[in-house]
Amino acid sequence: MIIKKDKKGSLMVYTVDKNFDDDKMKSLMNTFVKPSQIDFIIDHDADVYTVEGKLLLKFRKGVLPEKNIDLFYDNIIRHAMRETTNRGSTTGSKNKNIADNPKTKTNIFGFFDKWSPRQKFLFKKKNFKPAVNVRECRFNQDEPDKFAKTIPLILDIDHLYAKLTPQQYKLQRAKADKTHFKIKGTAFTTITTNINFQTTIHTDKGDDPDGFGNLVVIQKGHYSGAQTCFPQFGIGVDVRQSDILFMDVHQPHANLPFISLKPHAIRLSIVSYLRPSIISLTKHRTHKFFTKHNATLKRIKM
Repeated sequence: MIIKKDKKGSLMVYTVDKNFDDDKMKSLMNTFVKPSQIDFIIDHDADVYTVEGKLLLKFRKGVLPEKNIDLFYDNIIRHAMRETTNRGSTTGSKNKNIADNPKTKTNIFGFFDKWSPRQKFLFKKKNFKPAVNVRECRFNQDEPDKFAKTIPLILDIDHLYAKLTPQQYKLQRAKADKTHFKIKGTAFTTITTNINFQTTIHTDKGDDPDGFGNLVVIQKGHYSGAQTCFPQFGIGVDVRQSDILFMDVHQPHANLPFISLKPHAIRLSIVSYLRPSIISLTKHRTHKFFTKHNATLKRIKM
């Protein structure tokens, strides 16, 4: 619930308190957020703080250049449309077997610190043990030209991260600068894309606990819903084309249902983050090692 509002020029600053206690919040984890749980949707420049004074989110409208948005979309969309079953409980599934989970258009690129079942099978078949458990993702490995064309938008996100939440950015960038296994020139190791995906209430895992999360959306066609929500505080944010949201992803969050208003409408969400285990596994590795390791994995068709 919003308990205080202040206006600073065109920026609204809100203070929020919890609508219910942490025990109730715990019982709602991995369920879908309901519109009735959300009191207010933000669709304008805003900063939001908890009653304890902790930053919950910063939202800015229309700050990303359309040229770089289009470049990113045109080069990632084919990869982003691939269906996977690896999102587990964020889909609402309770299956322990990943293969039985609902299919979602969720994909990653950059670098990652886990092996797929297929990759583990290849390692065993070839009697191969990787030097570090970090890999270049298939998209940037197989399509380096397309990968390069996604970078301008990621640099835009990185720049706004440094500008809007400098304290968190400084801590994360210092970690990112310890490895070659990252998106060059940024504080990020990994990018996740989602298409028309409604997540259940969750907190992000595997990202930098000292950093701050972000969300960018590219929209094609007309849709409603899909707002990113913090149900315990009763607020949501309607992130649209060229907007950017920085948020505390360690607070429970989810998004409302995506409702297509025209055939084939697309909401492509982009999350850029740093995986700390990549840093711990590779921080003493040279660029020569980085190049050799990636080439070795490519040779065995990882």
